Amino acid sequence: MHYYSLGQVPDKRHIVFRQPDGKLYSEELFSTEGFSSTYSLLYHVYPPTRVLAVGEPFSVAPKIALKNNMQHRSLATFHTAPAADYIQSRKPLLVNSDVYIGVAAPTHSMTDYFFKNADADEVLFIHEGTGKLKTAFGELPFSYGDYIVIPRGIIYKLEFDSEANRILYIESFSAVVPPKKYRNNFGQLLEHSPYYERDIRKPQNLETHNETGAFKVMIKKQDQIFPYTYANHPFDLIGWDGFVYPYIFSIHDFEPITGRLHQPPPVHQTFEAHNFVICSFCPRLYDYHPLSIPAPYNHSNIDSDEVLYYVDGNFMSRKHVERGQITLHPKGIPHGPHPGTVEKSIGAKETKELAVMVDTFHPLSLTDNALNVEEKEYYHSWIEDTEVAKPDIE
Repeated sequence: MHYYSLGQVPDKRHIVFRQPDGKLYSEELFSTEGFSSTYSLLYHVYPPTRVLAVGEPFSVAPKIALKNNMQHRSLATFHTAPAADYIQSRKPLLVNSDVYIGVAAPTHSMTDYFFKNADADEVLFIHEGTGKLKTAFGELPFSYGDYIVIPRGIIYKLEFDSEANRILYIESFSAVVPPKKYRNNFGQLLEHSPYYERDIRKPQNLETHNETGAFKVMIKKQDQIFPYTYANHPFDLIGWDGFVYPYIFSIHDFEPITGRLHQPPPVHQTFEAHNFVICSFCPRLYDYHPLSIPAPYNHSNIDSDEVLYYVDGNFMSRKHVERGQITLHPKGIPHGPHPGTVEKSIGAKETKELAVMVDTFHPLSLTDNALNVEEKEYYHSWIEDTEVAKPDIE
C-alpha cells in the first residue's frame, strides 16, 4: 500500500522523541521480508516487549478430511453454526500450503482478548454485519461488502454492532497486495486499474491507550494459538508512518472491466498473493457485440483450482445459487455453465451478481467443516433431469 501517517511522529527516524513527562517513546520497526520490503515505524508509550505470561498453546489446525480432490464441490456455508467467540467461530474449509479459506459467524465482539495472526495476512470479507476493526494503527468501520486487509503481525480486535455477522476469511501465507499489472514502478495504481487510491479506506481516529495491567493477546502461529499476557494495552501508539497498515476496500467500489465479447476472470482481479489471486464479480453491463453470449464458455482450468463464494444476486451461469454458497472446481476436469443458462443469457443486458473468487495454483484440500456443509449431488448438476438415469457407481 502507499505511504500514510497518523498521529505524532518525530522529524526523522531513530532520533530522540520524548513524552510530555520526559520519558522516551519506544520506537518499533514493523517490517516485512526482514529489512527488504515495506515497513512502518511505530511509536509506543511502552516498549512492545513487556510480557507478563505465556499460556499453554492449543491447536486450531484444519482437520483435513479429503486431501486429494478430483470432484466439483458445493458448500452451503450459511449452514455453519454461529459461535459467540471469534476464534471458535472461524471454520477453515479449503486449505493448501499457500492459503486457508474459511468462514466465520461470530455473534459477540472481542472483549476478553486481542488477536494476532503471526503467520498470515488476513482478508476478511464482510458478507453480513457492521462494526469496527480496532488496532494500534487506528480504527476502521466496516460494513457489507468490505474487504478488510490485515497484514500479518498486527494485533486487532473486532467490535460488532449486532449478533448477525457472516465473514469469508482468507489467510495468506504471503503478502496480499493489489495486482502488479495495475501498479507502476512506484506502486501507484495505474489509470486502467479497476480501483484507485481514493477507494482505499485507511485507519482513522488514533486513540492512544496508556493503561497498564494484564492484557491478553491470542497469537496464531503454525496452526496453534499462543495466549500471551502483556503488561500494558497493546494499542499504545502515539503515532506511526509507513507502508504497512490495515485497510479496507469495498467490493462495491470495484469498477468492472467489460468488452464487446465475454471477458475472462483476470479482468475481475482485485488482489494477488503468492500462488493465488482474489477476484471480485460485480454488477455490470454485459457484452455488446450483437452476437455475444454473456454466459461464460466451458473451461478447463488446467493449472488452478477455482473457488467462487456467492454473495448476492443471480448468476447467469448457475442454477439454484444461494447466498454464502461456495463452489470448488478443481484443476484436471472442465467446468462450465449449467444446462440452459447459455441460451438464456443471450440478449441479456446486465447482471446484478456479486461474488468473490479465489483461484489457487496448488490444489486445495477439504476439511471436515467443508464436508459437513457439502451439497453432495452438486457434481451431477450439469446433467439434465430428462437425460438417462445416473448409474449407481461406487
